[in-house]
Amino acid sequence: MDRQQIDTLIIGAGMAGLACATRISREGDEVCVIDKGRGPGGRMAARRAEIAGETVSFDHGAQYFTARDPRFRAVVEEWEAQGAAARWLAAGEDAWVGAPGMNGPIRAMAEGLDVRWNTRAHKISYTDCRWHVDAGDERFSATALLIAVPAEQAFDLLDGLAPVWAREVAGATSEPCWAVMAGFAQKLDIEADALRDPQSPVAWAARNSAKPGRSGTECWVLHASPQRSREIIDLPAEVVGPLLLDDFFRQTGAVPVAPVHLAAHRWLYAMPRAISGEPARYEQETALGLAGDYLHFPRVEGAWISGNALAEMVLSTSG
Repeated sequence: MDRQQIDTLIIGAGMAGLACATRISREGDEVCVIDKGRGPGGRMAARRAEIAGETVSFDHGAQYFTARDPRFRAVVEEWEAQGAAARWLAAGEDAWVGAPGMNGPIRAMAEGLDVRWNTRAHKISYTDCRWHVDAGDERFSATALLIAVPAEQAFDLLDGLAPVWAREVAGATSEPCWAVMAGFAQKLDIEADALRDPQSPVAWAARNSAKPGRSGTECWVLHASPQRSREIIDLPAEVVGPLLLDDFFRQTGAVPVAPVHLAAHRWLYAMPRAISGEPARYEQETALGLAGDYLHFPRVEGAWISGNALAEMVLSTSG
């Protein structure tokens, strides 16, 4: 199979990778983004479920995001105009959510780009001033290679390619998080739509069905604290769901109700510890770059800022 010749190849179609790709492609450069996932989302994923004959969506990853940086705020307002984002005051005056699910902004960005899903990079080399990447059933040859995946995955790709960066990335370990998705036939006797208690077993709970554009009679997402997640990290999902639901009812004091839907998902790399320094890394000589929220601050906004910063580094040294 012949290698596809492109200007820039980005590994990772999350917020950082797509922000980077959007900015670079705007200047007319050919950009291709590959991602091992089956579709848009990553930690902004939304999972569908059938409940009482209705298809509902749970935001089981990131729950909301802020937009404090003026550049990011302008982008979020564009998403709002497109129907891909909406304000969610239950989480704070500056809180936003994707619409109709948290992956709304990811979908909106990916639509205008060349994104290849289900494509995992498994071999990378650098010869003749070009990067050669075998990913899935495809082969690429690119002038620039930009890596925008979680720190632990970035380490696996960088080890052997960029030892200094690999050692730096190794310090950005992430906290795990068990997420529970619960649906109920009737509304629970809980007034607030969002509950935050970092010191309790369930550190975050949200009435997912109350978010803008969501459906479902009564759907909740529970996020266990890092400590609680570590305690039950190796338990099967079918055991974790009831455990955390019991924690939730105990914390809120609400009368326990049997769910009509219950599922759990383990995020091994939920909350990275950010590395201090520049929001992105770029080596001009080999055109190798690195972006991710762990390089700036571990939030959706931090991922966008990192990806945009890497794009600016690439553009400032090209042509």
